[in-house]
Amino acid sequence: MRLNKLQLRDFRNYEALSLEFDPGVNLIVGKNAQGKTNLLEAVAYLGAGKSFRALKQTEMVRFSADFADLEGEIFSQNRLQTLRWVIFNGARPRQIWRNGAKKKTTAEIAGVLNTVLFCPEDLMVLKAGASARRRLGDQALCQLRPNYDAALTEYNRILDQKSRILKDHFENPAVLEILPEYNARLCQVGALLISYRARFYKSLGEEAARFHNAFSGGVEDFDLQYKTVSTVSDPFAPVAELTSALQAHLESHYRAELETGTCLTGPHKDDFSVSLSGIDLKAYGSQGQTRTAAISLKLAQRELQKRESGEEPVLLLDDVLSELDPARQDFVLNQITSGQVFITCCEPGQYTKLGKTIEIEKGNVI
Repeated sequence: MRLNKLQLRDFRNYEALSLEFDPGVNLIVGKNAQGKTNLLEAVAYLGAGKSFRALKQTEMVRFSADFADLEGEIFSQNRLQTLRWVIFNGARPRQIWRNGAKKKTTAEIAGVLNTVLFCPEDLMVLKAGASARRRLGDQALCQLRPNYDAALTEYNRILDQKSRILKDHFENPAVLEILPEYNARLCQVGALLISYRARFYKSLGEEAARFHNAFSGGVEDFDLQYKTVSTVSDPFAPVAELTSALQAHLESHYRAELETGTCLTGPHKDDFSVSLSGIDLKAYGSQGQTRTAAISLKLAQRELQKRESGEEPVLLLDDVLSELDPARQDFVLNQITSGQVFITCCEPGQYTKLGKTIEIEKGNVI
């Protein structure tokens, strides 16, 4: 799997850009705030229709432009393919094309361009709050399982509607009549999320343990534990059992949610923890241990996607190497033995021996 060409129009700070890439390592260099991360964002968005930075799609449209246009030529699934996105500056829905044919959903482009992003924030994700770890897992799962992406979107939609009911019931108690219906649907879709997550985190933990073992020289045992609501004793149970467990959990929190006017519990609060030789990393891990474990998780994510599709996902390293000491830099670079990689950095001469160098200045290629 590789991205051969990328064309951007009015995306972030790029008025117009056309690039061809090396099938191996592509080094994106330039000073801060020139557009290096914007380029990686475009590559990631092209394949998944999701930004790792923007909260609203209009943020990706260049200032004063009506729309942004992204198009890429990709070799994957044993043939050349094209993907194109048009993102509008307003409420108009975005548009997707695959091989010249307009598509309705991201599920119809699944597997054409898979990416794994690693940025400086990910180095400390195991020390951050639960939302950062959920986001890491959700981004990986949405690429691995398009049905998970659809279920997550549906769950968040129902959760938003339930939140409005809980907020509005103080002034309009009649809205509570439809609350049981939303709770029932929330439990059904939430059970699907738990089922997907349990299996994903099991595989991710096993693969990350292998990388961490090599990283640490076998002196630390890496263990990942998935955490969901307390009434779910076995996240690998059939979906029907998980649905019942979620219903019991929501019923026990019903009065508290009414009093606070907020959704207090559910799979949207899920988390995972990592321990090294039985010691909780978030509470007691050193900065070096935390970064090593985070690197192992990202490399494991790439390996799982390769195992699933039979193709190496494109690896995006956004200024992450400069945040690592030389030993960890070497370990990461030694894992890049195949597949296409994009690396951003500020120092032009730091990794020039790796592959093609592309210098960016104010949204232009120098």
